[in-house]
Amino acid sequence: MPSALILGGAGFIGRHLVVYLVENNLAEPVRVVDKAILQTSYLTDRQKAAFEKVEFIQGNLTRDASIDKAFAKEGEAFDYVFNCAGMTMYGQSDSVYQESVYDLSVKCAQKAAAVGCKRFVELSTAQVYAADKKSTNEEGKLKPWTGLAEKKLEVENALKDIANLNYIIVRPAIVYGVSDRLGLMPRLIIGAVYKKLGETMKLLWSDKLCLNTVHVEDCVSALWHLAEKGAVGSVYNLADKANTTQGSVGDILAELFGIKLGYYGTMISNVAKLNMAAAVETSNEKHMGPWSEMCQAASIENTPLTPYLDKELLYNNSLAVDGSAIEATGFAYKHPAPTADLLKDMVLEEIKLGNFPEGFLL
Repeated sequence: MPSALILGGAGFIGRHLVVYLVENNLAEPVRVVDKAILQTSYLTDRQKAAFEKVEFIQGNLTRDASIDKAFAKEGEAFDYVFNCAGMTMYGQSDSVYQESVYDLSVKCAQKAAAVGCKRFVELSTAQVYAADKKSTNEEGKLKPWTGLAEKKLEVENALKDIANLNYIIVRPAIVYGVSDRLGLMPRLIIGAVYKKLGETMKLLWSDKLCLNTVHVEDCVSALWHLAEKGAVGSVYNLADKANTTQGSVGDILAELFGIKLGYYGTMISNVAKLNMAAAVETSNEKHMGPWSEMCQAASIENTPLTPYLDKELLYNNSLAVDGSAIEATGFAYKHPAPTADLLKDMVLEEIKLGNFPEGFLL
């Protein structure tokens, strides 16, 4: 049985990878490294049970000593290394991304090569592709449209120059599921806010804006599948076939919260684009205040959830991704599209954890 090292394993995707490996008895030993403290990471009961069966090391992987500790192992090196670590928030400075995305990832990759790991799976993003309404495959034009994606692409290019590194790059679309913080969860929170306000939820652009998706369970099963069967040096997209759009997500929000949706359209949205910072500030202020009131009314003092959306995500940038290439390797997606039940499960789990106020779902 292969051994596995999960870097950033307490994060959204990393924790689901831990669950997948443990529940399916796929790797032994499994080591997880993350700077987070598990007790304050809002793990679900299922996630807690999985973490009890792996080795956890708290460590900041921007530091060389933590990288050395992460990879230290008696006998042979870890077979598979999954890099889910690094800054995931949008709108950060280049220096932050340089340290906590580029430097972290490249140093970990160099260490993996030096100690002889068999596979290094790098979790990138489909935001490295040029925004296009047409689905983009792995040969698509590269034109990152977020600061995070720019640095992720730099990491991808750097991996090519590391001698003896057997790497695979994975570019997922928007990843959603239980414990999501930055994918579809902010829109779910905003849906609840408009339920409280009793107003129509109006969004920039149109219902046709592509927000292609992949469920986190498909994402982590794909990471493992590619570690075992992916071609070294290759890139693989991850996206379901739903061609998820702002409209299809909005329809689910309307169903879950009993709200009405509308769109500002191209003309008004283009006006807002001229001063997007101000438009986004106004929008976030409208959502943050009521969300805070909702949490206070529910006696929720601390929550990792927020309706805040960075301006990078609010431009007219379609994320349209062709995730079919991986299927030629024998992989099969289990979640063909976001559904009301799947998104409702996300909210219910956060309610159970005391992070999301009750009473807003229909």
